[in-house]
This record gives sequence, structure tokens and C-alpha cells, in this order.
Amino acid sequence: MSDTGLTEQKTHQLGTWSVFVIAVSAMTPLTVVAGALPLGYGEVKEKGIPVAYVLVAAVLAIFTVGLVAMARHVPNRGAFYAYAAKGLTRPAGVGTAFIALLAYNAMQIGLYGAFGVAAHNAAAIFGLKVSWIVWALLAWAVIALLGLRQIDFNARILTVLVCAEVLIVLTLDLVMVAHPAGGSVSFDTLNPGLIASAGGVSLLVGAVAGMVGFEAPLVYAAEARDPRRTVARAIFMTLAVAAILYGGSAWAMSVVAGPEHIIDVAARYLNDLFFVLPDPFLPSAITDLARVFFATSLFAAMLAFHHTVARYALTVAREGVLPRSLARTRDDVPVAASMAQSALALVVLVVFAALVLNPTSDLFFFGTVSGGLGVLALMTIASYAVVRFFRRDAHGETRWRRAIAPWIATVFLTLMLLLSVAFFGDLLDSDNPFKVWSPPLAFLIVYLLGVWWGRRLRRDRPAVFAAIGSGLPPEEAPADPEIDHSE
Repeated sequence: MSDTGLTEQKTHQLGTWSVFVIAVSAMTPLTVVAGALPLGYGEVKEKGIPVAYVLVAAVLAIFTVGLVAMARHVPNRGAFYAYAAKGLTRPAGVGTAFIALLAYNAMQIGLYGAFGVAAHNAAAIFGLKVSWIVWALLAWAVIALLGLRQIDFNARILTVLVCAEVLIVLTLDLVMVAHPAGGSVSFDTLNPGLIASAGGVSLLVGAVAGMVGFEAPLVYAAEARDPRRTVARAIFMTLAVAAILYGGSAWAMSVVAGPEHIIDVAARYLNDLFFVLPDPFLPSAITDLARVFFATSLFAAMLAFHHTVARYALTVAREGVLPRSLARTRDDVPVAASMAQSALALVVLVVFAALVLNPTSDLFFFGTVSGGLGVLALMTIASYAVVRFFRRDAHGETRWRRAIAPWIATVFLTLMLLLSVAFFGDLLDSDNPFKVWSPPLAFLIVYLLGVWWGRRLRRDRPAVFAAIGSGLPPEEAPADPEIDHSE
């Protein structure tokens, strides 16, 4: 048992399946399919959603090639943060860590809005009518407790929930495709030209938000039985599941509703489109069960993101960049970081309830899309870091892994980030300047604050500065002769 959390995890207890399940849980198939895809059709009013998800999955697969290669040499719970520190500069790494903490917290807390509504709807099936905030707070309490348990215990819970939600998604997809509008299956929404517009481009950040979680295996590399193979397998498996379930489900919805009608139908049923469309062709018990599993999938996502946030905070605090009190662990569980994340989530939920804001549009949609933008920024920074890391030393990696794939990913991710910021208002379907520009500016500000803090550490606490990106406390971090004091 450790009360200080000043040593790295000693047990390598997670296999490929466990890490894969955690990643799929964070990516939340049923949450994206039932929560995000209808909003894409009904709010953004674009038909190219299937293409956007498949394209983003392909780009992320190329990005993963270099990322996994670097993970073999930098196995750190901080993932993108550690890569930026090792591949770019330590101040850039701190800035990246601050973006990560803001983005993943936005994703995790935003999901409470969708869970509250989903749980309310599921309970209504059994005649129980309870406000969304009550359900959200109940979920918060359970997650706060589970966050203090070891990750392998939570992985077993997530396995059951993930298998159930994937089965439900595939079942409803097959039913929708088997009952096409007009009697014939249409492939109109699979036309790549549908994303060649401002609205189509804005779908890309929505697709990135839906993919958030695929990178979760990187956070657990230090806890995997075989980091070299486990991380790569889990990530590629997760992206394959995402491309099939997200792109396929978006297409299936357009088949049963009709490509020319899907936008109007989605606008009428933003909260339950995925259940309304196949409902006429299924026993009511199946649809009701799907609504229940929608709520459990959201719970699984919140739990997975909670663990991700806690591990990021633990790593940064262990190195001394954040208060060392956040690095306290118990049986390898980041208890202090976990409780801090739970406290932040509680404050946000109470504020939203007090202001009577909309849990779907103001908390879930805005929070997860904003978080998705932050993760896209993280991936772009990490991609540059991979290129620079292998430019200095090939580390025995092939040219494809160390140069070609990372450069392709860097170009695509940079374009996606710039276009996403430019068309962020289209994605949010809002012309409110504060709402549109506050997320990009918030991520820019926290990044600059992180860079400033990193430089301050170089001047005032050189031992902490030297430990940045190592995953170890300053007193245990090995001396790094490559430190550039001009950073």
C-alpha cells in the first residue's frame, strides 16, 4: 500500500481485452449512436455523418501508427502530455497536460447531462418519474465510489456493459437496414462529397468527439502486461469498432428514415431517434431494453473518463507540476486525483441545476463537443511531437512508423483542427459569439498558462522541470542530459 503515490505502478495486470474494453467504454458506442448521431443530423443538419466518422477513423488509424511506436519508448500514464514533453519541450508538455485535463473533464462532466435524461426516460418506462438531476447525482455518487476501486475491478463491470450495448446497437442497426424507406436500401449518405461544405467539415470535430476514448490504452500502458503489443492491439481494435458502429449506425438511420427525410425526422426526435426509428418493427420490450442500456452506456463512459482524468492528474502531480497532494494513492489507485475530479463534477452539476440549464444541449452537447475540440488539439500536438521525437533518434522503428505515417497524420490533423475552429459555430448550430469562441479560447489560454508555468518551473524548481514527462517524482527521475535549458 502506498499513501504517497510516489512510485510508478508495479503490477502489470491489464491484458489486451481489459484495455480494449476500457477504451470502448470511454468511446461509448451506444452513447454516440443514440446521443450524438441524432444531434448531428437534427442540429447540424448535414447528411454526411457516416462519411465523417469513417474518414476520422481512417485518419486516427494512421495517427496511431506513430503514436504506438512512441508509446513503446515512453510508457507513461500521461500519454499525450508525456509525448509532447519528450518530443517537443517540457513547457509544451505542461501546456498539453492542461489542455488534456480541461478537455477530458469537459467530456466526463458533459456526459452527466445525457445520462440524467436517459435515466429519466428509462425509469419512465416503469412508471417512475424523477428529475434528470437526481439521476445525475446518483450516478455521480456511484462513480465517486468506484473511482476509488482498482481498475481491474472496474474493467469487469465495463465488460458487461460494453458487450450489452454493442449487441443492442448491432440488433437495432440490422432491423433498420432490413426495413428501408421506399422498399430499397439507399447509399446516398455514404457519398464522400457530402462533407465538402462548411457544415460537412464541421462534422469532423463531432466525429473526433465521438472517437474520444480510442486513445485510452495509452494511459494504461504502464499497467499493461505487455505494453508493446497490448496498446497497439487495443487501439486498432477500438478504431475498427468505432468505424463500423458509428458509420454503420448513421447510415442505417438514413436507410430506414430515407436520406431525404432523415434531417427532419432527427430534428423532431433529438433525444431518442435511434429508438424511434426501429420501434415499429420491434417488440416494445426490445426498445425498452435498448433505452435502459443507453443509460448504462453513458454510465460506463463517465466511469471510464473518470479514470482517465484521474490518471492524467496523478501523473502531472507526481512529477510536481501540480500540487503533490493530488499524487496520493492507495493500492495503486489515484484516490486524491479521483476525489478531486468527483468534486469538480459535483460543483458543475449543482450550478447547472441551479441555473435550470438544458441538460442535453447545454451540458451534454456543448460539453462533449468542446471536449472533442480539445482532444483534437491534443492529438495534433502529439502528432508533431512524434515527428520530432523520431527525427532525433529512429529508436529502431521502420520509416513508415517513425516518419511517413506521423507526417500524414500531422497534415490531416492540423487541417482538421483549423477547419474545426473555423466552423465551430456550424457544429454547435449557434451564432452566439461567447458560446462559439469560448471553447477554442479556453484551450488556447490553458495551453499558454501551462507553457508559462513550465518555464517558471525551469527557473524556480529545476528538479521538477527535469522530471516533466518522466512519470516519476523529481527525486526519482533520472538525470536527462538532453535537457535544453533554452526551452
